[in-house]
Amino acid sequence: MHEMKLLDLFPDTVSVEGGELLLGGARATDLAREFGTPVVVYDEQTLRSQARAYLEAAPGALVAYGTKAFPSIAVSQIFAEEGLGADVSTVGELEFALRAGMPGERLVIHGNNKEDELLERSIEVGALIVLDSLDELERVRAAGGARFLVRVTPGIEADTHEAIKTAHHGSKFGLPPDDAVEAIRRAPEAEGLHVHVGSQLMHFGAALMTVDWIAQFAARLRADFDWTPRIVDLGGGLGARHVLEEPSFTVDEFVRGMVGELQRAFHLQGLPPAQLILEPGRSLVSRAGVTLYTVGNVKRASAATTYVTVDGGMSDNPRPAMYNARYTAVLANRADAEPTEAYTVAGMHCESGDVLIERVELPTPQRGDVLAVPVTGAYTLAMSSTYNAVPRPAAVLVSDGKARVIRRRETVDDLLALEQPVGGA
Repeated sequence: MHEMKLLDLFPDTVSVEGGELLLGGARATDLAREFGTPVVVYDEQTLRSQARAYLEAAPGALVAYGTKAFPSIAVSQIFAEEGLGADVSTVGELEFALRAGMPGERLVIHGNNKEDELLERSIEVGALIVLDSLDELERVRAAGGARFLVRVTPGIEADTHEAIKTAHHGSKFGLPPDDAVEAIRRAPEAEGLHVHVGSQLMHFGAALMTVDWIAQFAARLRADFDWTPRIVDLGGGLGARHVLEEPSFTVDEFVRGMVGELQRAFHLQGLPPAQLILEPGRSLVSRAGVTLYTVGNVKRASAATTYVTVDGGMSDNPRPAMYNARYTAVLANRADAEPTEAYTVAGMHCESGDVLIERVELPTPQRGDVLAVPVTGAYTLAMSSTYNAVPRPAAVLVSDGKARVIRRRETVDDLLALEQPVGGA
C-alpha cells in the first residue's frame, strides 16, 4: 500500500505489472538494461498534459517554457507542438529554442547580464526582451527595433529556499520600483511589466501578493505618465511535490487563482486587461521525469543508518546537496513489495554530502536492483556536472511502450576530448 501511494508522484502513465514499474508502457528494468543507468526517463504524455493544463487554465496567454529547467530540443519540440513558447537567458538556451522550432515571437529573453550576442540575436528573431537594469535599457534602445518589458522587483519574500527567491529587496534580478519608474519615463515604448517572485512555490500567498502589487504599480505608472502595460508577465514558480508530505497544487488551481486575481486587481485599479505571459519550468517537466539507478553496496553504518549506494548522485542531481531537496524512491523491480525498513540513499561520489535521500522506506535492497526516483525532470540534468570525472547520464523519452534517446550518455572519451595535455608522454 505504501508503494502504491508513492505512484502519485510518478508520471501520468505509471503502472505496476507483475511487480514491475512501467513508465509510458515500458518496463523500467528494460529501460535500465537497454540504456544503462543512471538514466532520466521522460514521459511524453505527462509533458503534453502539463502543457495543455496551462493553456486551458489561462486562455489566450503566452506560456513560455522555462528552458533552464531542462534544456532539451526534443522536449521543446513537444512544447512547440502544443503551442508553447520559451523563456531563455543565454545564447545557448536561445539556440535550443530556435532549433526546436520555437518562433521568435514566442520567445522571452531574460538574464541579469545579457551578452551583446544574446541581445542582437534576440532582436533579429523578434523575441521579447525583459530589461534587467537601466544600463541594459540604453543598450537595447541603441540597438533599435527591440520589443521589451521592464522587470520590477517588488520586495516580496517568497516561502521558498533562499537561493531561488527572486523578488525580495536586494535581489540581483530586476529593477527596484523607483528605477522601474525611471525606465518607463525614459522608454514609454516598453510593452509591459515583468515580475517573478521565486521558484518552487508551494503556497499561494506570495504569488497573489505579487499580482496585487503589480496592479498597484501599474496604476502608479498610469497616474505618473499616462502609461499602462499592454503585457503583464507573472513569471513562473509553481512548485513540484517531491515527497507525499509536501503540499500540492494542480496547474489548474494555481494558474486560475493567479489569472482570477490579476483580473480582479486590474479591474479594481481601473486598468484595461493586459496580455498575460507565464513562464513555467519545473511544473511542466518535473513529474514527467524519473531517474533510474542501479543499486550497488548496501551497508549498515550504524544502528540508525543503513546506506543504499547507487551508481550516480550529486553529479546527476545536485539539488539535495544545494537546496536540501527531498526525494523518495521505489525499487522498480519490486514495486509492489512492502518496505522492510528505512534506508539512506547515497551517491557514489567522494563527498560525505552526496546523499540523494536521507530516509526512504524500501523492501530489503540487493545489489543490482533498479531504484526509481520520481520528480527528477527539472534541474537535475540541467544542473548536472562531471564531478569525479563521471560522465552525465542519458535521457530517454517514453510513449506507448517505446523509448528513444533524446540526449545520449556522455562517455569518458567525451571528457578526455576536452583536455589539452602539455609536454610529451
